[in-house]
Amino acid sequence: MIQLSSSSSAISGGLTWSKIPRSRDYELKLNGDAVGTLRRPRWFSTSFQAETQDGRWTFRRSGCLGSGAQILDSFSQQQIATFKSKWGRGGTLTFADGQTFQLSCKGWWRPIWSVVEENDQPVLHLHRRERIVKVPPGTVALSRLPLLIMFTWYRVLQAEEDAASAAMVVAVIG
Repeated sequence: MIQLSSSSSAISGGLTWSKIPRSRDYELKLNGDAVGTLRRPRWFSTSFQAETQDGRWTFRRSGCLGSGAQILDSFSQQQIATFKSKWGRGGTLTFADGQTFQLSCKGWWRPIWSVVEENDQPVLHLHRRERIVKVPPGTVALSRLPLLIMFTWYRVLQAEEDAASAAMVVAVIG
């Protein structure tokens, strides 16, 4: 795995997601080179493991009906951040040091997920259908950028999973 630089000019055009063949896992690539993975450790697990050169994290559901999430350091199991969902409107990711980011999803069937800083400065845009990540020019270099990218992809996958579950319930009841 190569280093994912936190400089927006270095990564603004070449970040893509791909599914790892014959698995439920995903790989983040920068100009074709692997920079991160997102894996589900067990088939029915609600947790995911994310890894880049910058760290290794566990994402797991929390809160009422599993609508929130926690980010844990995979080695120490210490909580790094919590995510509180705003139904239908993304949510707030708050780190232990108090730094917060807003996640939102917009567009037809929510194909674009965005992360913005407290001062409304955009950090990244994840285009679901194209499986690309764009970091806006002029974005302040963030040491948390790799984690934010991995967590946003995790939330996309959780939203898809929740929608599929809701559709199954409606089909069974209806």
